[in-house]
Amino acid sequence: MAVKGAAAGAGVLLVTANVGSLFDDPENLQKNWLREFYQVVHAHKPHFMALHCQEFGGKNYEASMSHVDKFVKELLSSDAMKDYNRARVYLDENYKSQEHFTALGSFYFLHESLKNIYQFDFKAKKYKKVTGKEIYSDTLESTPMLEKEKFPQDYFPECKWSRKGFIRTRWCITDCAFDLVNIHLFHDASNLIAWETSPSVYSGIRHKALGYVLDRIIDQRFEKVSYFVFGDFNFRLDAKAVVETLCAKATMQTVRAADTNEVVKLIFRESDNDRKVMLQLEKKLFDYFNQDVFRDNNGTALLEFDRELSVFKDRLYELDISFPPSYPYSEDSSQGKQYMNTRCPAWCDRILMSHSAKELILKSENDEKIVIYDHIGPNVCMGDHKEKDAFGTRRSSTKQHCSEEGRNGSIQKHTVVTAVSRRPQCHILRLLIVHYASASGLCSRKASHTSLSCMFM
Repeated sequence: MAVKGAAAGAGVLLVTANVGSLFDDPENLQKNWLREFYQVVHAHKPHFMALHCQEFGGKNYEASMSHVDKFVKELLSSDAMKDYNRARVYLDENYKSQEHFTALGSFYFLHESLKNIYQFDFKAKKYKKVTGKEIYSDTLESTPMLEKEKFPQDYFPECKWSRKGFIRTRWCITDCAFDLVNIHLFHDASNLIAWETSPSVYSGIRHKALGYVLDRIIDQRFEKVSYFVFGDFNFRLDAKAVVETLCAKATMQTVRAADTNEVVKLIFRESDNDRKVMLQLEKKLFDYFNQDVFRDNNGTALLEFDRELSVFKDRLYELDISFPPSYPYSEDSSQGKQYMNTRCPAWCDRILMSHSAKELILKSENDEKIVIYDHIGPNVCMGDHKEKDAFGTRRSSTKQHCSEEGRNGSIQKHTVVTAVSRRPQCHILRLLIVHYASASGLCSRKASHTSLSCMFM
């Protein structure tokens, strides 16, 4: 369903992608990734696009600087993006500062037909009209048009150097204001530790970090607005529960290190059938004998173990998942649908929203049926994460006017009485959520995350 014009309401495309692997093989993987991205743009023709990247620049940012510049230049000047005459790019390139570096990159593109769009200045506390194309990098902490934070080191003391954090921007499009938050949460450092308890200690760390972000974006410093949080949440399945289910009839063998007596490996064997090995578990090994369980019916039988978001059910909403786990896909270009045996497959890459944001896109149960939330490129390898998308239509009964001179950046609300609904709705009509998927033929040997999630409103 394509956008038919700004008069009908602004089409908004939200995208999240862990792009770390793109910079390991820029000659091949970047070109393929960009082609898939442009196809999404061409198919839906959004008025406003937000692309949230994690691990931007790859593992070695300093070595990848030239590739970063080329990637940004391509996005801003490509023929596929020629109708987007305004852009804002925020790149955290301050890799020498362990205290601040997050490796996050946020891109925002505005279609030439979109007339009334404003961005919030968090220091001046007022909206400013967006014109031209601008790139901000290095020290984003001094940029007034966003808020950026790296999570404190004590959130994840096991990791000596982490790049996890978030970037927040605020926008007003066709009289509707909302926050867009680019986020990257902590991973599971060890499969063995994750297996020990239910929920795992890592789940608790992510819970703490996400709670911190949500508290920050609704605190008393600014007017509260609807928000969309999308990025690499690193959400994992409940490892203990998954193993107990997959290996319900198996016996467990424990292997310990000779010098420390530390558990270094768990082997689960069938009780009969010549004691066939079902699962081998190590710090960075999750080798299950039958990967079809993660692919059959898109792995939805395992969604009962996807529990981390349930803690935030009163604060966050997500459309129904009907796509396979987005991570960790094989880095072998000939194995686009194969998972690596490093981690238990999980839905790491997500697009979440506040319940007030849900009201912008879903007015009734029927609306959910026309919203697509799925992955893109199921047969194309783009790294170790895969894409998802959602699409819907929404009409407005309340306008929220964003004033450039509004006091403290507040939103002036004017209710429009209609016979359809008395609930406040912003004038945003369509929503598409897309999450970039890895697929065969486009993956480099070192690509592991291929996720891109998008929302089109």
